[in-house]
Amino acid sequence: FIYETEHHNGIAELLEILGSIINGFALPLKEEHKIFLLKVLLPLHKVKSLSVYHPQLAYCVVQFLEKDSTLTEPVVMALLKYWPKTHSPKEVMFLNELEEILDVIEPSEFVKVMEPLFRQLAKCVSSPHFQVAERALYYWNNEYIMSLISDNAAKILPIMFPSLYRNSKTHWNKTIHGLIYNALKLFMEMNQKLFDDCTQQFKAEKLKEKLKMKEREEAWVKIENLAKSNPQGQTEQKRERPIVRRKSELPQDIYTMKALESHCRAEDLLSHDGH
Repeated sequence: FIYETEHHNGIAELLEILGSIINGFALPLKEEHKIFLLKVLLPLHKVKSLSVYHPQLAYCVVQFLEKDSTLTEPVVMALLKYWPKTHSPKEVMFLNELEEILDVIEPSEFVKVMEPLFRQLAKCVSSPHFQVAERALYYWNNEYIMSLISDNAAKILPIMFPSLYRNSKTHWNKTIHGLIYNALKLFMEMNQKLFDDCTQQFKAEKLKEKLKMKEREEAWVKIENLAKSNPQGQTEQKRERPIVRRKSELPQDIYTMKALESHCRAEDLLSHDGH
């Protein structure tokens, strides 16, 4: 199904039955069950028709993580690997599943995946598709996720701050502005000093970018002035002739020329015969 036909006849129903089977797995999980998760269930996220069976697939994945929390890192990294680039509805599905995973994640496992995870969330917050940005920002309404963020704010806030601050002013959708302000407010209440440090760092980086742009523009102006003041360049400009389009010349052939000279039109021949 994944690698050949992509026909989804009965996949959702099979996954529903499988969810009940996984729920009854004895602990510790057998190695073949772990391989089944990593090699069969996770690649199912790649398929275009994911929406047909996604709720059942997400349930199976979460069941595995509830059985064995050490599988969290490979599962989250696989989701980030298969993350859709241009399909926004599919991206919303991934965000739904990721929140379900975070609801059952152990704090010790969260630490292993938080940096790549929040880098992806920062991209989602910056998405021009408002449903993707909205779904990502709803994570800040989840109490358990907020407790995980609060415990690791020193790592997470510097990753999230530039996207949140930039889009609080530039995003086209007003609903997103409200959700971003809510997220920034929660970060501020969480750790005021860290928030101020991130603000200062962001402003310093913006200033550095502006200075770099100004230096680049000044360098181009200098190059233009040098080119104008160069005497050799001026003489070459004077020598330049107006561009004239040349007509293409056909190679002359003696026999062709003679044939053209001796050629008589049909009317001429008819007029001679009439006389």
